[in-house]
Amino acid sequence: MIVVVDERELVKDGYTSLFGREGIPSTGFDPAEFGEWVQTAADSDIAAVEAFLIGQGQRNFELPRAIRDRSMAPVIAVSDQHSLENTLALFDCGVDDVVRKPVHPREILARAAAIRRRLKAITNYTEIGGIRVYSDGRDPEINGEVFALPRRERRILEYLIANRGRRVTKTQIFNAIYGIFDEEVEENVVESHISKLRKKLRKKLGVDPVDSKRFLGYCIDWA
Repeated sequence: MIVVVDERELVKDGYTSLFGREGIPSTGFDPAEFGEWVQTAADSDIAAVEAFLIGQGQRNFELPRAIRDRSMAPVIAVSDQHSLENTLALFDCGVDDVVRKPVHPREILARAAAIRRRLKAITNYTEIGGIRVYSDGRDPEINGEVFALPRRERRILEYLIANRGRRVTKTQIFNAIYGIFDEEVEENVVESHISKLRKKLRKKLGVDPVDSKRFLGYCIDWA
C-alpha cells in the first residue's frame, strides 16, 4: 500500500487513482489526520505500507520523523517548488528522496524499490555508548530518544562517530562539514559548534564523551 499525504483533495484523489491503475493499493490523508494515524495505527497496518508519498501541507516537514518512529518504509517527497533550498529542507527533515512534479507513479514505485534495496544492503546507523547516528539525515538518538541537533552539530557528531577511536583535527572537521572550498566561513567556527555539542551531550549523558587535546584535535571513543 502507498500512503499519500497532501492537504489538497484533488491531488490525493489523483494519485490514488493513478496508483490504482498500476494495480497498487493506496490511500490518502490530510496531513493533520495522517499525523494522528501514524501514531495510533496498529503495527500490522503500518507494516503494510510500502512507501509514504508526502506532498503539500503546513506540517509536512514534521511528518518524516513521525513516520520513522513507526516504519522504515521509504518516504518520498513530491515538490511543487523547483528550488534548491526547498529540496535541501526536505532532505534535512528526513525524507529519503525528492521528486518534482509531474512524476509518473511508476517512477515513484521504482524509486521506493531502490530505497528499500539500499536499506537492505547497508546498515543505516552507527551506535556507540547509547548514541546512535543515522546516515539518512535523521536526528541522532540517545538511549532510544531523539536527540535533536542543529544541522552543523549533527554532522560534527556523525563525523566524530564515523572516526571513533581516531583523533581528528579542527581543520579535518571543518573540511568535512563546510567543504574545502568554503572561504566565507572562518575555521574557528568549529570550536563554537563543538562546544555547544559537548554541553548538550554532557547534559543528556551526564558525561562528556568527546576528548580534546590542544593542537591534536578531538576524539570520541566511549562505550
